Amino acid sequence: MENLSIFDYKLVKINQMDELFGKIRISQTLSQKIERKIEEAIRQKKLVAGAKLPSEKELCESFAVSRTALREALRRLSARGLIVIRKGSGMIVSEIKIEDAINSLNLYYDLKFDSNLIQQIIEVRRLFEPEIARLASRNRTDEDLKLLKENLVDLVKCDPDNTQLEVDMINRFHMNLSKATGNPIIIISMEPIYSLLPRMRNLIYANVEGEKEYTLRLQQAIYDAVEAQDNQKAYVLKKDALYRRTGKRQAPLNSQEELLRQTQEAGQAPAVSSEQRFTPSYRRDQ
Repeated sequence: MENLSIFDYKLVKINQMDELFGKIRISQTLSQKIERKIEEAIRQKKLVAGAKLPSEKELCESFAVSRTALREALRRLSARGLIVIRKGSGMIVSEIKIEDAINSLNLYYDLKFDSNLIQQIIEVRRLFEPEIARLASRNRTDEDLKLLKENLVDLVKCDPDNTQLEVDMINRFHMNLSKATGNPIIIISMEPIYSLLPRMRNLIYANVEGEKEYTLRLQQAIYDAVEAQDNQKAYVLKKDALYRRTGKRQAPLNSQEELLRQTQEAGQAPAVSSEQRFTPSYRRDQ
């Protein structure tokens, strides 16, 4: 090693590294390689939603593969929702929708539902929901207010013996509040969580006396803050509710002094002008 040139020394080191950390060879079948090629073209937007793929014959010629390998790749792409195979129309690149992501998370949470998941969801809600309420109060539309008001009216009218309908009404308020933010990432993240709330509520609050009355007062207070676009009050009310749910309620709703203190601790958000306000690209009618 002493007589080696710098170049030879580096070459030896490279060879040693190759022996220890050589390239990992990924074994793929022919159909998997075809699937990956088409998927990469979709991910890179070389094939956009609605685009028609070449015919089976053309694809077989391009990839130089058999129809058996190609059809297996197309079947997997179809099962994953990346393409749609229509008889007589060919193969079309699918449009990925928000509902697709939500449904996948719904399945995951359903399969993982246990006491650990409940605790994790409580932690996530305490982190996110106060900010969701604040953003909803800034971005809400008249249609959002109408939906939230309808939720409150339906909850008041709900038969107290129909606990399933009651929790569905409460859950709908949470979902419509998240939609009022106009932010599709919030909707994707929170709707699967909200879909579990009826099950969680039945486990935790089903027999708590006065729970419906408290929920009504709280949701009405949040609605009033969102309607007035008082984003800081909406933030604090939501925070109060989530701590109360875990046995750590911070203050009664009628404590204005406490509300002011929490508002100051949270930090007053800067005013948002109409020019700066987020313009939602996602709405319920899409």
